[in-house]
Amino acid sequence: MKLGKVEFCHFLQLVALFLCFSGMSQAELSRSRSKPYFQSGRPRTKRSWVWNQFFVLEEYMGSDPLYVGKLHSDVDKGDGSIKYILSGEGASSIFIIDENTGDIHATKRLDREEQAYYTLRAQALDRLTNKPVEPESEFVIKIQDINDNEPKFLDGPYTAGVPEMSPVGTSVVQVTATDADDPTYGNSARVVYSILQGQPYFSVEPKTGIIKTALPNMDREAKDQYLLVIQAKDMVGQNGGLSGTTSVTVTLTDVNDNPPRFPRRSYQYNVPESLPVASVVARIKAADADIGENAEMEYKIVDGDGLGIFKISVDKDTQEGIITIQKELDFEAKTSYTLRIEAANKDADPRFLSLGPFSDTTTVKIIVEDVDEPPVFSSPLYPMEVSEATQVGNIIGTVAAHDPDASNSPVRYSIDRNTDLERYFNIDANSGVITTAKSLDRETNAVHNITVLAMESQNPSQVGRGYVAITILDINDNAPEFAMDYETMVCENAQPGQVIQKISAVDKDEPSNGHQFYFSLTMDPTNNHNFSLKDNKVLILLIITMRRRKKEPLIFDEERDIRENIVRYDDEGGGEEDTEAFDMAALRNLNVIRDTKTRRDVTPEIQFLSRPTFKSIPDNVIFREFIWERLKEADVDPGAPPYDSLQTYAFEGNGSVAESLSSLDSISSNSDQNYDYLSDWGPRFKRLADMYGTGQESLYS
Repeated sequence: MKLGKVEFCHFLQLVALFLCFSGMSQAELSRSRSKPYFQSGRPRTKRSWVWNQFFVLEEYMGSDPLYVGKLHSDVDKGDGSIKYILSGEGASSIFIIDENTGDIHATKRLDREEQAYYTLRAQALDRLTNKPVEPESEFVIKIQDINDNEPKFLDGPYTAGVPEMSPVGTSVVQVTATDADDPTYGNSARVVYSILQGQPYFSVEPKTGIIKTALPNMDREAKDQYLLVIQAKDMVGQNGGLSGTTSVTVTLTDVNDNPPRFPRRSYQYNVPESLPVASVVARIKAADADIGENAEMEYKIVDGDGLGIFKISVDKDTQEGIITIQKELDFEAKTSYTLRIEAANKDADPRFLSLGPFSDTTTVKIIVEDVDEPPVFSSPLYPMEVSEATQVGNIIGTVAAHDPDASNSPVRYSIDRNTDLERYFNIDANSGVITTAKSLDRETNAVHNITVLAMESQNPSQVGRGYVAITILDINDNAPEFAMDYETMVCENAQPGQVIQKISAVDKDEPSNGHQFYFSLTMDPTNNHNFSLKDNKVLILLIITMRRRKKEPLIFDEERDIRENIVRYDDEGGGEEDTEAFDMAALRNLNVIRDTKTRRDVTPEIQFLSRPTFKSIPDNVIFREFIWERLKEADVDPGAPPYDSLQTYAFEGNGSVAESLSSLDSISSNSDQNYDYLSDWGPRFKRLADMYGTGQESLYS
């Protein structure tokens, strides 16, 4: 007769009860006596409890209390004078004792997995005196295990991965099931593993739970995931054992076992010839069944007539080959290109090279389409020269442009007037001949940079641009000018022949051999015959020598400031605060004579005292004079280096002694402000009135 689970449990309980009763009977039969001992003045024998360890079957399902065992003392004569009491774990709540007989019963269902044993204490008392007749003794009630727990996979469900194409027996993952039953008692906790789903691809070791591959050459590209069901059964897998299951999801990971392949043997693309350099012409892609790093590509042009015109690179996100232009396309020069392109895996797996080459090739044909292009000039820049004395309408030069398209449309020329605002030049619309339209002045503009436009007659929107640089050649059409207006001062005791002033001239023209100036005194009767001029024919001339000495009376002019004379002191002065005898401003004025350094080994030939006036003169003249004075100082400076050197001066030109106090514009500016009111402010503002006023007595009139 085959027992069910419930019937089997009842059977085990009956067996346990039988064992317990057998143990009690054996305990009672094996009782022994000991020597007596004395307590409280009267002789007593040492207690002799008769029991062994008690066992109770777990999961008792009966309606009556479960008998556990019996306590008995040798002192008990069976006359009812002894009573038994129970204390400790579960006393009264789980375990009860018959105080007359010592029988122990369990009143509740026990679970070994919750508590495997209980420790209790028993004592026999005199019923009349309620005093112990034996010392208290401790005993244990152990819960007897039955197979009432199935194995459980505490870490399930599982996920694992194994490379595709792995050999048979490759370890995938280990699963573990636990059983709460007593592993030291019977086979209730002895588990074996088996595979319920996943064959024939995988297997599991019965004792360890290690899952392994069971078939070779499993291909991820064919099937990349498998669901396994693993069972764990106790009682060593025998009939009647309890079992539990878990699922294992196994994913085949990719290996590089598939070469790249182009879906087509050839491709064709059309591109306009006007496509800019670095533009994308086409995208092609070789298919690869692998994924991730195993599908990474490398593309290259291995053959064809467009090796220098095109290049190919890889898009790392899409693994496409991107064909781009390296040089400009020209339909008139070449109408098509053919490229042989190879795609290969970046990292090939040597284990699978025997499957074939891990690369593939295809042909790409690129057709260049004609585009209407603007005219092209024969030269990027046309340099031309013309004299500033040329007549209006004279020819300067010619430009030429043509239509690069096959239609070769006629070209018409014009000048971009944004580059010739004054309209100095004209161009013949048909021939491209450039002529003068106005008189030219080199001193106004020495070089004209103009842009010439060339338009197709049939399509005026197609415009090409050429650049012309016209240099104006100089002629001698400007008279020399004095570098500045001179006001020379001379001491009354100056010696005849003494040089008192140098005069220079400038010329707006620029002759190729440099300027050659000639100086002479005019025959104007106002000239004083006490002075003469020496023409040195150089850029700067030494002029005005004393002919004879003339004594003048010592009469002071009221308007003349005596402090402008140089006074020699035999004692130390009061420093900068001593201004009684001389004008401090003279020491700070750039225009006052500087004490030039003289070379000790050369006798100075000339000494001069000059003070230029504050008249309006060109800025270039002021700076030229400033640099010339510095040059003279360097020529006579014994400490100057014996070679040419570059000197930098932070000179901004002439100005007020006290520097600028307002935003008054100079006389050379285009300011139209009226400063005549300065004359009404008194003698202190006379100088400003002379400099900026417009009256007849103005210094600059």
